[in-house]
Amino acid sequence: MRERTLGIIKPDAVAAKNASKIIDMLEVNGFSIIGMKKIHLTKEQAKKFYIVHRERPFYDSLTTFMSEGPIIVMVLEKENAIEDYRKLMGTTNPKEAEEGTIRKLFGTNIERNAVHGSDSMESANFEIPFFFSELELM
Repeated sequence: MRERTLGIIKPDAVAAKNASKIIDMLEVNGFSIIGMKKIHLTKEQAKKFYIVHRERPFYDSLTTFMSEGPIIVMVLEKENAIEDYRKLMGTTNPKEAEEGTIRKLFGTNIERNAVHGSDSMESANFEIPFFFSELELM
């Protein structure tokens, strides 16, 4: 079944000029980019997007980081998009990520790990309309 997931190229990867390399990896791995835009989140927008983490100790530093510079948000589509993108991203900590994954190649630490992806269909159904209200959910 074709699915859609949200992908974000985080401020660290955009600032390091790695966005095009990450986009190439997505396309080589069979993802269709249904929507894409470069934006700069405010701290308040970042807080709303990451509301699920509001009780976690890293919430403030995460939302500060995600609002420090431009990000690229994308709606990605393919068979098993959520699971496949999670595998391609690699584990949250780049030091523990498998060789060849986005985070191993472009991440520097557990917070500055280059990319974000929806972790479930429920997350995708919240995250995609947050940035792309004009797209229909699947």
